[in-house]
Amino acid sequence: MKTLVIAEKPDMGRNIASVIEPKAQNRRSYLEGENYIITWAIGHLIGLAEPDLYDEKYKKWRFGDLPIIPDDFKLLPNPNTKDQLKVIEELAARSGELVNACDAGREGQHIFSLIVRHLSLKQPVKRLWISDLTAETIRKGFDQLKDNTEYDNLTQAARARSEADWLIGMNGSRAFTTKHNELLSVGRVQTPVLALIYDRQKQIEAFDSLKFYDITGIFVQGDNSPYKGIWQGDRLTDPEKAEAIANKVKGKTGTIASYEVKDTKEYPFKLYDLTLLQREANGKFSFSAKKTLDVAQALYEKHKVISYPRTNSNYVNEQNIPEMHKILDAMRSSQEYGDFVQGANKRLVSVNNKNVCNPAKVEDHHAIMPTMKKPQGLSPDERKLYDLIVKRFLSHFYPAAEYKVHTVFTEVEKESFKTTVKQLLSLGWKVIYAADAPTSKPGSAKEKDNGKDKEDGAGSAEDETLETDAPFEVDPAKPVVCSDVEVKEKETQPPKHYTEGTLLKAMESAGKQIEDEELRDAMKDSGLGTPATRAATIERLKNVGYVDMQGKKIMITPKGRTAIELIRGAGVELLTSPEMTGQWERRLTEISRGQASADTFMGNVKRFTRFIIDKVNVQRPAAKNAFAKPEPPAKGAKGAKGSKASGDEGTGGAKKTRGTSGKSSASSSKGSSPKGASADKAPDSRTSATRSSTAQTTDASPTSGEPTVIGMCPNPGCGGRIFMGRKGYGCSHYKAGCKFVIWKESFGRTLSDAMVKVLVEKGRTGKLKFGGSGSAGEEAFEARIRLKDPATGELELERE
Repeated sequence: MKTLVIAEKPDMGRNIASVIEPKAQNRRSYLEGENYIITWAIGHLIGLAEPDLYDEKYKKWRFGDLPIIPDDFKLLPNPNTKDQLKVIEELAARSGELVNACDAGREGQHIFSLIVRHLSLKQPVKRLWISDLTAETIRKGFDQLKDNTEYDNLTQAARARSEADWLIGMNGSRAFTTKHNELLSVGRVQTPVLALIYDRQKQIEAFDSLKFYDITGIFVQGDNSPYKGIWQGDRLTDPEKAEAIANKVKGKTGTIASYEVKDTKEYPFKLYDLTLLQREANGKFSFSAKKTLDVAQALYEKHKVISYPRTNSNYVNEQNIPEMHKILDAMRSSQEYGDFVQGANKRLVSVNNKNVCNPAKVEDHHAIMPTMKKPQGLSPDERKLYDLIVKRFLSHFYPAAEYKVHTVFTEVEKESFKTTVKQLLSLGWKVIYAADAPTSKPGSAKEKDNGKDKEDGAGSAEDETLETDAPFEVDPAKPVVCSDVEVKEKETQPPKHYTEGTLLKAMESAGKQIEDEELRDAMKDSGLGTPATRAATIERLKNVGYVDMQGKKIMITPKGRTAIELIRGAGVELLTSPEMTGQWERRLTEISRGQASADTFMGNVKRFTRFIIDKVNVQRPAAKNAFAKPEPPAKGAKGAKGSKASGDEGTGGAKKTRGTSGKSSASSSKGSSPKGASADKAPDSRTSATRSSTAQTTDASPTSGEPTVIGMCPNPGCGGRIFMGRKGYGCSHYKAGCKFVIWKESFGRTLSDAMVKVLVEKGRTGKLKFGGSGSAGEEAFEARIRLKDPATGELELERE
């Protein structure tokens, strides 16, 4: 009898067939040769059944039916691909052996095992485990087929992960949805990721900017080039003190207190894993994580010019080193990369180079690399991603970049100034990226802030390094003159909103937020999700309405914000914590290695599921308006004209209004309000959610359900309370005639709860930035938002 090979996707199946059965006949849904029949799964042919297949009562979502914990999980074929499943069943019936050729990883193992379980296949199974789809690798893989039983532990881990996610997702989503009358999606990975975005937003809202002053001295010594030094001392917040120091040292003679020169080297960056590739593609090309994964998958499956992309390793095994040398040789005739190949040194890529070869850090797949196949017909996006991968690969065949780092402490009038100069001696591997970097004249200097991605964004001059390819010289024995001094006003900045690139980094390194050392080690490889699932997690957050994109920035929606607050408020904070994912991933890894029991793991998951239901059961329902999404101001409305407010970059930036007064500008934030908002109701079946209109209310008026109180109404004699409505903050006594309302969109900003609380309690906010990007050439300015009329909520800008 023939051997049936089951690949994960059609392209993979055809690639395999072209090697092991080049004369195979194409039967549309499979290829058949003399010894092998090759077919494919088209991704997930089978999944876990929905709750209503266990009991009809689960078609309607009711809290009283929870928790849903099956004794045995039922499998359900995907109705869209049931014909292909039938093909596999018929082919298996006339085959004596099976080859699992699905992706070499936990998910590929799961896809194949579900097919075997559902069809009750009894044939012996071999496993094909390869990292690229080149003919040489496929041929070698079939020569070294392993028994599929060697991967039984991995199969158990994959099954446990799938069933545990079902329990948490199904029960958590139904519990919070039915309790709060809003379709709320809960998941083991997506909820902690949403919590990261929520916590960052809260940090931004709570941030209080602080002005400070940097002092830079310019020093001259004989015929040597002038150099800059940064004043050393506690952060200065008093401009008079800063000016006093500047006046004290300007024009005075000083000495070089210390001078140190150190040779340093910078080695190439690590080879790409999927997450690192997604981060860099987002930063350089604004690719979403999903787009990068899709493009990389096309380069792997369709073009066969890169190795398996869904890897979590930045290293290769010892047997990959000769392969890397062959790939380098194959690029020698390349028009784009041939010149770099000529300058490459194979001896630098060896088993002794632990920056490249580290078998201990390679599990299922090695780092992403180009293959020996010459790329043809790549799209512009495919070309961009391929270029990143090839240049990173080539960089490791070049020596380190070499620098001399000069550190000078100059003392004038007992005031100390620090100078750090990074003098380039040899570009080394950076020659590959020289054409990509902004051009600069030979010998020119550029200032670099080494404090990348600092939380306060202050960019203090203390961190500045002067990078130059010109010689730098000072004589510590000779005096220097402080020829000039600059005092720069700066201010601390709030943490930046996540982009998909920075969120991927946070997901990958979520273990750094955990105190438990063992958990942190378990998170190093997995973090929140896996390289193969992180893009889908971000897309899921968009699709369920938890986040919106504002240019490259990820912005949490009111629905996403409320979801996290409800989950934490119910007392199941573990659902929002990276710690839970660390615990799960640690156990799943141990199961895959045969070091832990899948049954014990599932027992703990079931107990946690019951715990969630018990906690949500005693929680109070959320206010009906808690999930309202603010709409942008209508065109031509007050507060909607003018330039974008400072900091509102990219699409979706709010507009600002400026008054005619030179010192202060005011704009009424009152106006007519659209009525009749609709709200999502709890779904009646597993496939749809009914929608219903609420009673008509003014958008800034509170609705029933006891929403959160912002503060007491400042309207004299009113005594009402201020609540958040759909588009503004209104008074609970609106039916009695109180006209107080503050619109969320005012002066080009979206006012936060904290800002409105300050306005109703103190009458004005702290200093905020406005303007700076208008078509009329308007400069940025600082102002406070002031409550002009406590009776109506009318606001104005108060400029100093």
